[in-house]
Formats: sequence, structure tokens, C-alpha cells
Amino acid sequence: MNKSKILEDINKMSSNTLMETLKIEFIEIGDDFVTCKMPVDSSVHQPAGILHGGATAALVETVGSFASRYFINEKDLAVRGVEITTNHVRSVSNGYVYAKATNIHMGRTMQIWEVKVTDELNKLISIGKLTTLAIKKK
Repeated sequence: MNKSKILEDINKMSSNTLMETLKIEFIEIGDDFVTCKMPVDSSVHQPAGILHGGATAALVETVGSFASRYFINEKDLAVRGVEITTNHVRSVSNGYVYAKATNIHMGRTMQIWEVKVTDELNKLISIGKLTTLAIKKK
């Protein structure tokens, strides 16, 4: 299956989920990364009028979890996020943010992803780390 079709399919699977609520869209799959984008508007603001850290953390977990699922590519395994950290270094109040997950460790059981969240000018907004586990489906 080509990467364009995979992106189309995963975006369709986001219907009726948090990803749809936050308008997260998968936009690119590379040889060792996955990228999503999310609009920044009042629906994801904190009261101060800037991007809420919780929305950013959800973006980090979304792109990292899918990256694990995609790169493991074993149908009998499920992926579960077990730890997430997100450091916010700059605020943003409008436009889009982009989250690019790149692998730090890709083990059979544990995977660790670095996720850089940038704005439309490629300025770093947040940096996250997500640890996932691949477990046998029941």
C-alpha cells in the first residue's frame, strides 16, 4: 500500500475520536518519521489565548503512537502509550502546528519517540517524548 493511501486511511479512521475533535491530520510518512498537523485557534486555546499544553500533548501522543503502529507493522500486536513528556518552549495563538515523530529506540516491545512540535515558520513550540509498548492482541 502506498503512503498516500495509508495517510488517507488513517485520517478516515480518526473520525469520531479526539483526533477529529482537535482536527489533527496525518500529512507525511517518511522512512523513519511521521508528521501531523493541527490548527491553532480558540478551540485549542487555554484562557490566556494560546495553545493549551494538553492539546499539544495529545498531538504528541497521536503522532508517536501511530508511528509505532506503522513501523512495527505486525497485525497481532497492539500499541499502547505508557509515558509521555512534553516541554513547552514557545507559545502560539493561531495558524498550524506540526508534530514530527522520529524514532529514538525501536525495540520489539518498547519504542521511544522524539516529537518536535513546530509552527508554520519551523520555530520550536514544544518537544515531546513518547514511550510505547507493543503487546499481543487478546
